[in-house]
Amino acid sequence: MPQFSFDLASRSDHRECREAIRRGSKSFYAASCLLPADIRRSAFALYAFCRLSDDAVDLTGGSKEAIARLRDRLARAAQGRPLSFAADRAMADLMRRSAIPAALPEALLEGLAWDTENRSYDTLDELCDYAARVAGTVGVMMALIMGVRSPEALARACDLGLAMQLTNIARDVGEDARLGRIYLPRQWLREAGIDAGPFLADLRPDPRLRGLVARLLDEASTLYRRARIGVALLPANCRPAILAAALIYAEIGAEIERNGFNSVTRRARVPGRRKLELLARAVAESSRLAAGRPLPAPACGLFLIEAVAKGCPAPKRPSRPILDWRDSFVGTLHAFERLQRANRQRA
Repeated sequence: MPQFSFDLASRSDHRECREAIRRGSKSFYAASCLLPADIRRSAFALYAFCRLSDDAVDLTGGSKEAIARLRDRLARAAQGRPLSFAADRAMADLMRRSAIPAALPEALLEGLAWDTENRSYDTLDELCDYAARVAGTVGVMMALIMGVRSPEALARACDLGLAMQLTNIARDVGEDARLGRIYLPRQWLREAGIDAGPFLADLRPDPRLRGLVARLLDEASTLYRRARIGVALLPANCRPAILAAALIYAEIGAEIERNGFNSVTRRARVPGRRKLELLARAVAESSRLAAGRPLPAPACGLFLIEAVAKGCPAPKRPSRPILDWRDSFVGTLHAFERLQRANRQRA
């Protein structure tokens, strides 16, 4: 980990990171408004680096050169020598402050590299190996940002990342297929009698395909339930935001179901009013959460938890007062109103 003790990212860098999430993910941006200010800023930095990485791969058509450049940028950030980009400087600060082992963002880049290879996944376990890299890593890094490093909490954070990624895959079946990608387990397709080639050549809603989307969402629902246990292991002032993110993403699955599990010609979206309802629900429910009995870590995410255990010790954090939930919620309302106004102006 880098040895420097001063911040490399400027205020304008952090504003740029905030804009990245505001433009790129309305769901995560809405939920992040419930985070304490310092944690929120770190979350924006993490998202900005993840967004930069994902865009760098997509915009180059999935080139190996793009992955190589990202790995170089990450290595420089980990050493405290980031390139002159806002996300790189913010990521360098984040890795130092939260003692994030380089193995975690490296695993994220490995997952993106799999995309450049246009990999397909024969079984659900193989798909979860991919999801652990592109999403489980983010869940674990978010837990570290919040100062939580226990194996149980990290396992549940990985569960949440997996659940969200499976939800993404269920939502984007048609969109991915139009790009020539199929993330649904090939074994499932064979069992349902679906030939991948003709499916890609002639996209249309198919009752057999709807059944596979429903099956994937069932897997995601199990993971959301497991993840909920871990929210109680987070600092009290971080629980509403993480629960809100889980509820909003689970609602995407509910929207898919309301669409008849048709993810080919329809893309599920959670309306702004419903997001606000779920934010309020998260605030109300977060204080009543209780940690359940310990559950085993997902096999696909064990390497992430081991990387944290082998990495640097947790940094000492200054004590800070826990904000009253009303302050967070009022701030969320204001932020959400601004977001809605901006959306109307662009419409």
